[in-house]
Amino acid sequence: MVSARNPPRYVCVIGAGPSGLVAARELRKEGHTVVVVEQNHDVGGQWLYEPKVEGEDPLGKGKALNVHSSMYESLRLTSPREIMGFTDFPFLIKKGRDTRRFPGHKELLLYLKDFCEWFGLREMIRFNTRVEYVGMLDYGEFGKDLRWVVETRAKDSDKVVSEVFDAVVVATGHYSQPRLPSIKGMSAWRRKQMHSHLYRVPEPFRDQVVVVVGNSLSGQDISMELVNVAKEIHLSSKSLHVSEGLSKVISKHDNLHLHPIIECLHEDGRVEFVDGSWVIADTIIYCTGYSYSFPFLDTKGAVAVDDDRVGPLYEHTFPPNLAPSLSFIGIPRKIIGFPFFESQAKWIAQLLSGKRTLPSKDEMMKSIQEFYKAREAASIPKHNTHDIAEFEYCDKYADFVGFPHLEEWRKELCISALVNSDVNLETYRDCYDDEDLLQVAKKSPHFTQLEPEAFCSL
Repeated sequence: MVSARNPPRYVCVIGAGPSGLVAARELRKEGHTVVVVEQNHDVGGQWLYEPKVEGEDPLGKGKALNVHSSMYESLRLTSPREIMGFTDFPFLIKKGRDTRRFPGHKELLLYLKDFCEWFGLREMIRFNTRVEYVGMLDYGEFGKDLRWVVETRAKDSDKVVSEVFDAVVVATGHYSQPRLPSIKGMSAWRRKQMHSHLYRVPEPFRDQVVVVVGNSLSGQDISMELVNVAKEIHLSSKSLHVSEGLSKVISKHDNLHLHPIIECLHEDGRVEFVDGSWVIADTIIYCTGYSYSFPFLDTKGAVAVDDDRVGPLYEHTFPPNLAPSLSFIGIPRKIIGFPFFESQAKWIAQLLSGKRTLPSKDEMMKSIQEFYKAREAASIPKHNTHDIAEFEYCDKYADFVGFPHLEEWRKELCISALVNSDVNLETYRDCYDDEDLLQVAKKSPHFTQLEPEAFCSL
C-alpha cells in the first residue's frame, strides 16, 4: 500500500554489521537523518574478528558481552561469495586479496568496508559507543506518534548521553549471545567448559580429550580443526544419522568419535552419554547455537524473547504495537542474508517515509498467530521460529516493497553448495562442480551493473 509522504525522520540504527549498514543506506536514500551506534572500533559486526577473548566468561553468561564476534581464526564462508553480495554491490574478487570462492572471514569484512566506503556510510557511524538503554518517551496513546530515548556511553567513559529519536532500528545480529544446553551435573563439572563463541584457535587444546557438543556447521568445523592437535575429539550429536560428508570425516580420523547426547557430567571429569558410554574429558566445547538478546531494550512488554522467539513481530520485523517506529532487521536465520536484509531495510525506510503503510495492528497480530500455528503444526520448535530456510518466503517478503525476487542462479548456487557440503564436508569449499551456474551468474545484471574499474577485479 502506498501513502502520503511523511517528513524525514531522525532514526537510530543499532549496530554497524551487514544489516545495520544496509539499513543506514536505505534510510538515507529515503531522506531520513540517520545515526548508527556501533560498540566496536570499526564496521563489520560479527565479521570484525576479535582474537582477544581473555577475561570473558567462557560460557558467555554475562548480561552484556564485551566480545561481540564469534568468528574463529580459520573460519571460511559456508556459501559461495557470488550469492553473498547486496543486489547492487556484488562481492567480487579483488587483486591482492582472498580470491577463493569460499573466502575467509576477513575477506567478507573487507567487502563490508568497501560497501561502507562506496556509499559514504562511515560519516553516520558513532564508533566505540555502546547502547545502554532504549525506551519510549512519555507518550499519549500507546503506539501512536512514538519517540524513543536512546542512552549511549562511549568506550572508556562513564558519561551517559541521552538523545531522542523518531525511530529505532535494532540491527545487533543473532550470533553473539551463547545458547547453552541444560545438562545434569553441568554446574558441578570442574574441568574446562566453554561455548564456541569464544573458540579462536586449536593450539590450546593440544593433546587434550575434547567433547564437542553439537554437530552444526561450527561443531563440524571445530572438530575437523581439532583432529590435528587434540588427543581425542568426541562429537556429541542429537542424532547418530549424520550426513555422508561427516561420516567420511569420522571414518578418516582415528581420534574423532561420534556419540549421542550427554546424559550427565560427573565431578571426576567423566562425560556420560545416553547410550551408557563415557569418556574422561579435559574440555567441553558447546557448539549449541545462539540466542537473541536485547538487554538495552525496554518496550513495556510489547516485545519479548521467549525461547529464542522474538515477538510478536510482524514478518520478523515489526512489533504491531510499536510499528513502524521500532523495527528489527536481521532476525531471520537460514536464508541468503544480505539480499534479505536489503529488502527489510527498504521496507522499513519506505514505511517511515510514508511511501508504504502496514496493515492494521489487529491484522498484523492475526498474521503472527497464524504463522505461529503453522510452525507448530509443522512440529518446528519455538526456538527455531526465525529459521526460515525457504526461498519462497524471501520472495514473498520482497513483494511487500517491490524488491526483486532472488535470482534463480543465486538460489541454484546456494543449493549446489549445500548438496556438495553434505557429501564432501572437508573439500566442498575448494572442489565443486557448478561452473555452468557460475557463468550464468557472472553474466547477470548483478555482476555487470558496475564498471569493472570500480573494483579492480580479476
